[in-house]
Amino acid sequence: MKPEPQVAISLPLSDFPNLSLDPSRMPRHVAIVMDGNGRWANRRGLSRHEGHRRGKDSVRAVVDAARELGIPYLTLYAFSSENWRRPTTEVSFLMQLFHRYLITETKRLMKRDIRVVALGDTERLPPRVREALAETVEATRENRTMTVALALSYGGRQDIVNAARSIARKVAEGAISPDQIDEQTLARELTTSGLPDPDLLIRTSGELRISNFFLFQLAYTELYFTDTLWPDFREREFLSAIAAYQLRERRFGAISNGSDTRLRAQN
Repeated sequence: MKPEPQVAISLPLSDFPNLSLDPSRMPRHVAIVMDGNGRWANRRGLSRHEGHRRGKDSVRAVVDAARELGIPYLTLYAFSSENWRRPTTEVSFLMQLFHRYLITETKRLMKRDIRVVALGDTERLPPRVREALAETVEATRENRTMTVALALSYGGRQDIVNAARSIARKVAEGAISPDQIDEQTLARELTTSGLPDPDLLIRTSGELRISNFFLFQLAYTELYFTDTLWPDFREREFLSAIAAYQLRERRFGAISNGSDTRLRAQN
């Protein structure tokens, strides 16, 4: 069998090498655990605040790259439910950074037809951050080219607990019976309802764990870990992750059909 043709996708970025990627095998949904801002700053003798500030540039770069590649869903794990335990000064700075990002990026998101959705316990966010987030979500609601999901104050275990409580209430009310509960029932009650499960999870900074992120949704997600710290993770690193994904064979519990010796990502 002849190998499938490879198409070089060149993003309109200066000094960026072409990578051989197959547009027909792009992941539909990429999720990213953005890690390493503090270590990036410490290695340079800078404050952790500067690491977080530089990480914001990587967010823009990756969102733009995903859109250029035609990836319809991108989730950014920006702040976990456990991150509230960090020093008050750092949490306060991060909240200011989130607020500034939402205020400054909304017009750009509108021009690029990007929809924003929020995941997590957003009621814990400071009022002005919560208001800015709600305004961005509403302003971009009709955009269709791409969806960016911001996981803020998100925890995978709490997501499942909240879903279980919602289902339990419906059972108690007689709306559904226990025998009707299946995977789809639970999925509809998660904060990610309406989003496809991620095809690819990227975690930066060399940590080899998922840190309470998308515990239900990652059942058959391809995992990609890189030593690159988040402030250094830009277009080149993102496309490298996509290229690695396209070398995977996604069997979902089945067996390989053996028709191709290359391992391929099957969407």
